Amino acid sequence: MATPAECRAALDQLSRNLGKAEGDVRTAASLDRSLTCWITDLDLTFSGRLRDGSITEVTEAPGRPVERAQIRLSMSGDDLVALVDGKLNFASAWATGRVKLEAGIRDLLQLRKLL
Repeated sequence: MATPAECRAALDQLSRNLGKAEGDVRTAASLDRSLTCWITDLDLTFSGRLRDGSITEVTEAPGRPVERAQIRLSMSGDDLVALVDGKLNFASAWATGRVKLEAGIRDLLQLRKLL
């Protein structure tokens, strides 16, 4: 099972990856939206802001997200690490329910470019 520190490192790496993105991926990553990632097996929530191609203002708190972010993710810590490492495909993980993504329809349309 991934540790909170490994999950935080994975989110930091994801932010760096988004910052290097180009084209449609860069456009999708340039949204300015609140973001939460609930790590189900650790019952830990990372909250932050997707802004200008990176994830900023990241905090962590025990339990489920307290506030409803504009983009909401939930998954196990191992799945987060595997996604960021490129060992798990987001689309198949989402289709099988291993990863949950909730957002408004406009955001979902933009975020699909990240897949």
